[in-house]
Amino acid sequence: MAPDCMGVQELKAQQPEMDAGGFGTLAGMAGRFAFASVKRGYSGVGLYSRHAPTQVIEGCGLPEFDAEGRYVEMRFDGGGRRLSIISVYFPSGSSGDERQAAKMRFLAQFTGVLERLRAEEGREFILCGDLNIAHQQIDLKNWRSNQKHSGFLPEERQWLTDTLARFKLVDVYRRLHPDAEGDAYTWWSNRGRAWDNNVGWRIDYQLATPAIAEAARRAEVYKAQRFSDHAPLTIDYAFELPF
Repeated sequence: MAPDCMGVQELKAQQPEMDAGGFGTLAGMAGRFAFASVKRGYSGVGLYSRHAPTQVIEGCGLPEFDAEGRYVEMRFDGGGRRLSIISVYFPSGSSGDERQAAKMRFLAQFTGVLERLRAEEGREFILCGDLNIAHQQIDLKNWRSNQKHSGFLPEERQWLTDTLARFKLVDVYRRLHPDAEGDAYTWWSNRGRAWDNNVGWRIDYQLATPAIAEAARRAEVYKAQRFSDHAPLTIDYAFELPF
């Protein structure tokens, strides 16, 4: 079955490079992107859709992080219904204290983005992306040794717990696979033999409003072919676009 939408993160490219590589359209889906303006070859997110959105929003209104190309949203509004599909790339703090501090600023400010989305009457949404947070012990192989490492810090995990509860969002993969461990991992370090030994982390998510989450029928992490240090998370929903 051909996909209707696809989110991508960490493009490390600009529009001319995407066009030159033929990546403006993929599998019959037109792409829209948010690129980093602070430096080339950094960050960047995109959304591909088989159906034309009614609106595309590049950036989420956080200047520090919009300059890094971390958010793009497609809206499919009509017939009294509103749906947003969002591709987001949360900062990583693994390179040191400065970037960890930036990550925590992003988390604090991104709460306001979610507040605005939830305040729109009737708006449903799916937030797809690399959150750079493994939520629970089940979400990474070596949780004991990573409790003081970025991506599994108590304050990051608590932010995700609080956010899911406050905004009534559903971790869709976990709804369908509540007990999955190794099959759930979406990222593996390039160091050592992490991929070969499945020493992974689940840091890529689809978070959805409850009505959309209820429509999810199937979810898997695609590992038959390796594209990067991440593996694609695919979820089938029982609704059709335009929504």
